[in-house]
Amino acid sequence: MRFRVPIVSSVLIVSIAACSKSDPVANGADTVTSLPASAKDTAPSPAGGPPPAAEPAAAAAASTERIPASLQGRWGLTPADCTSPFGDAKGLLVVNADELRFYESRAVPSVNAQADSNSVTGDFHFAGEGETWTRFESLKRDGDKLTRTETNPAASYTYAKC
Repeated sequence: MRFRVPIVSSVLIVSIAACSKSDPVANGADTVTSLPASAKDTAPSPAGGPPPAAEPAAAAAASTERIPASLQGRWGLTPADCTSPFGDAKGLLVVNADELRFYESRAVPSVNAQADSNSVTGDFHFAGEGETWTRFESLKRDGDKLTRTETNPAASYTYAKC
């Protein structure tokens, strides 16, 4: 029992000495890191997966509008899709700056989607009716017509501007 006190005391003294050493980071070191521009940049994907890879700050600022303005608005497969007062416009497509809205689903473009002034092409993450999926989509405007082409299964739809 007599030897326990010196051993415990020795361990305590060594621990205190180890903690009292100078800080391992130099005083002039730059230890500040930047946070994402907004919480939207780190939001989980619509599929419920991890957040998409962060874009550089300049690219994130420039990509607030991921779908070109010329594509934005209300588009109908039939004239009734634009005018139905009953909420049954199953062919209505509403295009916003950052999403596509369908009758019972919505889709957001992935960070790798490519866009120019009259089109957007790339993977879109869909969510609707309790399910999620990813599909390659291409939207191209030609006058008052919008052509949406998708894969898996391959299909093409022509919408008229509402």
